[in-house]
This record gives sequence, structure tokens and C-alpha cells, in this order.
Amino acid sequence: MDAAALWQRYQDWLYYHEHLGIYVDISRMSFDDAFVEKLQPKFDKAFVEMDALERGAIANPDENRMVGHYWLRDPDLAPTPDLQKEITSTIEKIEAFAADVHAGRVKPPTAPRFTDVISIGIGGSALGPQFVSQALAALHPALETHFIDNTDPAGIDRILDLFQDRLATTLVITISKSGGTPETRNGMLEVKNRYKTLGLDFSQHAIAVTGDGSKLAQMAESESWLATFPMQDWVGGRTSELSAVGLVPASLQGIAIREMLAGAKAMDEATRVHDLKKNPAALLALSWYFAGEGQGKKDMVILPYKDSLMLFSRYLQQLVMESLGKEKDLDGTIVHQGIAVYGNKGSTDQHAYVQELREGIPNFFLTFIEVLKDREGPRVEVESGVTSGDYLSGFLLGTRSALYEKRRDSITVTLPEVTSKHIGALIALYERSVGLYAFLININAYHQPGVEAGKKAAAATLALQHQVVQVLKNTLTPLPIESLAAKAGAPEQVETIYKIVRHLAANNRGVELYGNPAEPGALQVTLKG
Repeated sequence: MDAAALWQRYQDWLYYHEHLGIYVDISRMSFDDAFVEKLQPKFDKAFVEMDALERGAIANPDENRMVGHYWLRDPDLAPTPDLQKEITSTIEKIEAFAADVHAGRVKPPTAPRFTDVISIGIGGSALGPQFVSQALAALHPALETHFIDNTDPAGIDRILDLFQDRLATTLVITISKSGGTPETRNGMLEVKNRYKTLGLDFSQHAIAVTGDGSKLAQMAESESWLATFPMQDWVGGRTSELSAVGLVPASLQGIAIREMLAGAKAMDEATRVHDLKKNPAALLALSWYFAGEGQGKKDMVILPYKDSLMLFSRYLQQLVMESLGKEKDLDGTIVHQGIAVYGNKGSTDQHAYVQELREGIPNFFLTFIEVLKDREGPRVEVESGVTSGDYLSGFLLGTRSALYEKRRDSITVTLPEVTSKHIGALIALYERSVGLYAFLININAYHQPGVEAGKKAAAATLALQHQVVQVLKNTLTPLPIESLAAKAGAPEQVETIYKIVRHLAANNRGVELYGNPAEPGALQVTLKG
């Protein structure tokens, strides 16, 4: 395509949101008009289905749940007055609590104010809050925030050791809908134990974000924690950043949560338009469908050209992959759908993988996230008439051009600056794009049977560990691995049992292994002593 035609295509397919100042450019995706015309009936149907979703249709039949994260930023859309009141009262409660903490009206027992926050969660209860914190928190926020998002003991120790002298002035948020999510529960118990070791009353430092009547809610009530905030069953983890899950830690950091909600509301309104070219989420969904032939055949590479947006690709991995990665469609047909997401930041990671993107296997499409405003404060010229920000913009435009020369498709999403309003809008844009794309390919974006299967498998492994230890307690002599598996009633799981006892031995858990580690089948297992 010559320069004049390419410039015209850019103008034909450019979306601009006047209020938000956000651009979506899909002109470098190589679809033609015939493809768009062919897909139009699918979009007509998807728009109608999205409307029904927002009105309260059951979108998660596995759990008989509505999907209402859209109502969080526009409570008037919620289907009942009670839900509307719950949403508005929760936001007011979050703001009041944060104000009390900042003013020292809610404070630790031995100091005038809290100085830090530990936020404990996993998946959507961690990825969204971490992304928003890095994108929006001030250099010296109202409270320094630290995240525990795994059940790795060394990782937990590192965070707690990092500022142990300030644990007495640290507020701890535990985020779990059920209260039984193992990784989150473990993190909370580890932190609680550290407080006990230091002679501190954990309950005077603890708040919860959880489902009504959950195990965590019961614990918070029985131990008189400082506060509990609701985690509604109609909000899924990966779409929970604009619920109490994300708003509580953000508000405590001094981030403008009302602005985030306003930005998301404005973007939601734009993505309700039943006109493909005037709907930015539909434009992204169209591009994703074209790139992967509606079957996820190409990976989504996210490349934000701003350090503060570095975690955006990690946040999108869950939003996109957990929503779209499904074995079956809505009709029960096996389809193995999904789009793989990876990325980091530009221009840093141009040096890491753009070589392959331009000249290697064309198994991807790329999304540039551009931010027009370079910095706060005066500019510095690194060359005559050239700033560091000019270089950053030049690298983005140059990479976009270089990829197009090699027929590598790309999208560019442009924000005027990184503010609470624009981050809220960006989150909403991708939530809506995922929802529309899911309707295009006829899958349920709002359940996650694969995740639940993984949790069940982990629980089964821990149950097996208890069986193995019990067998060893009842056996006086060392046992070969295969004999141990047979006595545990799980001969078909001998490899898993070998790995269990190897882990226990490596961590001085009372198990000893005798023999050559290179010959696991010949190892003998016993309890110490």
C-alpha cells in the first residue's frame, strides 16, 4: 500500500474519544472491507448480548451468577435498588476509612499513624492493585504499599524482613472472596504469625475484602479486625480492580478512585455504541479476531511505552487468558479457544525481542500503548532540540513502521497522559473488548473451570502428602519409593510421592532419603529419629 493510501486508511480507521483524549488505531491490521462485512452479523449479535449482560442476564451458569462489574462505575445501571445502594455505600465507606487512616483517626496501638500497607491476594486480587499502584501511586504516597501475591515462604520473608521495623505501623489487607483461597490464606497466616512473634496484636492492623459470610469475614468479625469491605459474587476476580478489591488499596495510597471510576464509566459508554467504527472495544475485538482467525492462532504482544505501565501486560494476561482460554464453547463443542498474552515495556524490550517480531516467526500481533505526555516538570534536551521523550516516541513510531514493512500487524492505543481517569478508561476498554470478543467466538468469558481444576489437583496432592507421612509414621524401617506408594494406596502416583518426599527432605520436615538421587527408584525413605 502506498503512502497516500496508508494515510487514508489511518484516517478511515482511527477512533478518538473526545472527552478522554484516547485514540485507538487499527489501521496497521491488514484486514480488508470484505472481512469486516463478513464479520458484521457476529458484531450485531455480540452488541445485543453485551446489552443483556449489563441488564443482569445470568452470564456464569456454572455458579448462577450475573456479571456486574460494569455497574461499579455506574450504579444506576444495576438491576435493583439494593444493588445500587450497595455499590454507592461501599465507595463511601472506602473513602471514609481511607480518610480516617490518613488523618490518624484509625491508627495502630503504638503510633499516631499507619505508615505502610501490606496487600495480600492472588490473581485478580493482586494483579490489578499492583498495576494501578505502579501506574498511579505518588513518589511518596500516603501509605507505602507492599504486595504478597504468592505462597512462596522466601518471598514472604523477604517482604516482611524488608521493613520489619515498621510492621508496628503497617495496615494489612487480606483480599479473598471465599476466604479459603490457599495462597491468600497462607500469606495472611504467615503475616499474622510474624505479628505474634513481634508481640503485636494482628487484629488491630487487619482489614478484609471478602464475600459476605465467608471464612475470612467470620475470622475478621470474631477477632474484631478494623474493617471489612464487600467482595460481591457478581464481580469476577479478573474484573475486580474497580471494586473494593482495587479501590481499598488505591484509596489508602491516595489515588483518586472517583476519577478511575469516572474514566471507566466514560469508556463503558463509548463501547455500548452499536457501530463498529465508533466503538473502540469493538475495533480491538475485530483486530483480535482477524489476527487469530477467530481461533487465537496468534499471540497478543503488549508493549507500553511508559515505565509506569510496565505491569499492564501482566494484568492483561489474566484478564485475556483466563477469560478466553476455554476448552468448550457455549454449545458444548470442543473448540480450545484463547489468546496468549505477553509483553513488557518499550523501548527497553525492543532490545529483547523486536528482532524476532520483525524477522522471525509471524505468530503474533502487537499492541503499542503510547502516552503523549512525556513528564511533569521541565524538559531536558539530550541533543539540540531533542529530548528523551522524543527518543521514546521515535522508537515507538520507528518500530511500528519497521514491523509494518515486514507485514507484521499492530494496533496502537494512545493515552494523553497517565492519570487515574485514563487508567480507569484503559481497564474498561480491555474488559469490554474481552467481553465482545468472547461473544464473537461463542464462549463464556466469565467462568474458569481450568483454574478450579488446578485448585482441586493441588488439594489432592496435599491430601496425598498427609497419607504418605502417616505411612512413614507407622513404619519402623526405611521404605523404597514404590513400596511407600503402595502402602499409601496410590501406586499410580509414585512419581508425585517421590517429589513430595524430596520436598519434605529438602526442608528438614522430618523425612530422610537414602541412596543415589540420580536413581530415584532405588531411594529409601524414612522419618528422622
